[in-house]
Amino acid sequence: MRKIIIAGNWKMNKCKDEALEFIFKINNKIPNKKKIETIIFPQLTLLDALVQIEGENLKIGAQNIFYKKQGPYTGEISPENIKSLGVEYVLINHSERKIHFGENDYIANLKLLSTLSYKMYPIVCIGENFEENDDKKEKTKFFLDKQIEIIFKNVDLKEVKNIIIAYEPTWAIGTEKKIIPNQINQIIKNIRKKISLLFSLKESEKIRIIYGGSISSSNAESFLMQKEIDGILIGKNSLKVSDFLFFIKIAKNIKKIF
Repeated sequence: MRKIIIAGNWKMNKCKDEALEFIFKINNKIPNKKKIETIIFPQLTLLDALVQIEGENLKIGAQNIFYKKQGPYTGEISPENIKSLGVEYVLINHSERKIHFGENDYIANLKLLSTLSYKMYPIVCIGENFEENDDKKEKTKFFLDKQIEIIFKNVDLKEVKNIIIAYEPTWAIGTEKKIIPNQINQIIKNIRKKISLLFSLKESEKIRIIYGGSISSSNAESFLMQKEIDGILIGKNSLKVSDFLFFIKIAKNIKKIF
């Protein structure tokens, strides 16, 4: 069985003191990394301080990365720099990078290849918007397949197992639209099938695919129970210690639907 991932994306929240306090409070309460993979993505300015105090079972990841080693790229941070801090995980292609900074799947591909070349683990976000989503999911499948083809171009077969996919449909973020876990499970099953066609069945069964989209304490269990969903990427609901530990507690006790 694939190991469950609980990942918290803090986005542009928490100053240094708040972040340190949070990590100190949860460090001793994180389950063994052999059972659950627990990752926090803070602001880039906090990486150095938090990596130094991360416990054995907690990992600190970068919210963003640039694909060049160095050069005239004001405001960016290189994979070499991120790696030197001791960071192991990098978030790539988050919907907010597309909405606010004009990034696209071609840039995501460059970031993915660069992250892998530095032996870090990328969490690659993919997902469709309102227009690309449909009830029968045919349009959704077409869009996600195309997205995967672009982002995974030139990825070596042996690297696939080191990639984590986060299915993050923008229509599901902060929406009143009902999100049905078994429908999300089917979409992720289709994503896994696309990976098998691009690479191999064996690799598609190894790769972990998590879900992110309005995750809360009331619905997390129903998503984690699904066979194809290997974890959750949590946004604002990862900012409180009690909430984050509750998600971990759910993951520890989860019984998968087969």
